[in-house]
Formats: sequence, structure tokens, C-alpha cells
Amino acid sequence: MPEHRRRSPGGERTSHRPGFLLPVTAAAVTAIIMVTLAGYLVLRAARPGPGAVIAAVLPGSRAMAVLEQQRQQMIVMDAAAHSMDVVGIPKVAAIPDVGAGVGGISFPAPDAGSAQSIAFNMMSSFGFDPNVQFGCLNNIWTRESGWRFNAANASGAYGIPQALPGSKMATAGADWQTNPATQIKWGLGYIQSTYGTPCSAWAFWQAHGWY
Repeated sequence: MPEHRRRSPGGERTSHRPGFLLPVTAAAVTAIIMVTLAGYLVLRAARPGPGAVIAAVLPGSRAMAVLEQQRQQMIVMDAAAHSMDVVGIPKVAAIPDVGAGVGGISFPAPDAGSAQSIAFNMMSSFGFDPNVQFGCLNNIWTRESGWRFNAANASGAYGIPQALPGSKMATAGADWQTNPATQIKWGLGYIQSTYGTPCSAWAFWQAHGWY
């Protein structure tokens, strides 16, 4: 096929040669290489190499010191958080039911004619329910005197209720030294005025060993 020709000003035909494209192509390639290299350098600068990482975590380095300080702070904060945790709910000691008899079970009527029977039958006149309160009264006077009308203590306490001194019971009757009923009458009056009920007196006795 005939080549495309163009005439020169002098009328001569000249060939169209591609020689002038070489400098342009070389410049473009050089620019691409420069851009690629620049991008690589930027990425390399942004991400530290293995040597930099190793240097940062070496003992004595500033980065290691900062990490250790943060670790110590976390330990302190964790210990503080655990010290504020509720370990357990404290148990409240059970308060005895001062309105009930022994274990909340009604106490049976004592043998007729005994000191216990006299007290059992007399309690209602002081406003005490003997079926509920007699168990507490029995707990006290069994320990104080064993229900003996002549029980005496070196301190001067005397009789079933261990009145101190025993002569106090004279307000209930002149025969206070020998009559269980007189002693019991005085003793129930003392419990009523001081504690309200025999079970309240028994709760006090349990805490102090006396009433």
C-alpha cells in the first residue's frame, strides 16, 4: 500500500517519522516510576519496619515504660473494683420470738399441787396466757431456784423467783419465806412491771444470765 505523504514547502515529499515520540514516552515512564516510588516511600514511612517494632518493645525503651505504666494502672483499677464487690449478704441473727413459749409450742399444765401448777393457774390474773408464757417462766425459775421455795443465795436472793433481798416478797404476804404461792405472786408481779411478759424476761435472761 502507498504510504501517506505530505509535501514540504519546497515541493519535496518527506516521510512522517516517529522519532519525536521517544522523548515523550521516556518522560511518561519516568513520571510513573517516580509516583510509584513516592507512594512506596509514604507507605514505608507510615508502617514501622521490624527493627522499629523490636526497638520499641525492648526493655528500657519509652514505649515499654508507657505500656508498663498502663499495666500497673489496670492492676490497681481491677483491685479497686474487686474490693467494692459485695462478697456476701451479711446474715442477721434470728431474734427470738418473745411472744411464744418454748420453741413456739404450748407448754402442758404442770402436775396439780406443785409450785409449777400454782404459777400456771395464777398467770391469767396477771394478763399472761399460760399456754404460751409458762414455758418461758419455767426456763427462768428452773435455772434460778429449781422451783424451791427455800432456795437461798449467798448474795441474799431467796425463794422461787430469787428476790433480792428476799424480804421484798413481804409485799405479797407475810408468809413469803414458806409459802410458794406468795413467792410466785410476787415474782409474777415483778416480771409484769419490769419486762411485760415472762417471755420478754426470758429473752433478757438469755442475754445476761439474770433478770
